[in-house]
Amino acid sequence: VQLQASGGGLVQAGGSLKLSCVASGSIDVIDGLGWYRQTPGKQRELVATITSGGSTNYGDSVKGRFTISRDNAKNTVYLQMNSLKPEDTAVYYCAAAPRVLNPKYRRYSVWGQGTQVTVSS
Repeated sequence: VQLQASGGGLVQAGGSLKLSCVASGSIDVIDGLGWYRQTPGKQRELVATITSGGSTNYGDSVKGRFTISRDNAKNTVYLQMNSLKPEDTAVYYCAAAPRVLNPKYRRYSVWGQGTQVTVSS
């Protein structure tokens, strides 16, 4: 599976951006798609994920501001980011979780290249 992310850029605080990530390859083995982010010196953190069935999960810092969605026909996951803050500045990575029998073992183990999001104050 290959993941190609796009949509990053520079935006002022309070503004919006929309990220997209297209999955290709053996996409039939994929269940979850999502976004993580990382800043220098910090661990990669969860932004949002969405399963093939539409169940979503958000990191606490983005709840109410970011919305993840998915178009299965286009093998694409989106991240609509509103009310952006300078602390949202990071490299955002698209990720995929292979399908597993037991959802509790779902792991986001496939990574795309990052896209930089910079929010100026």
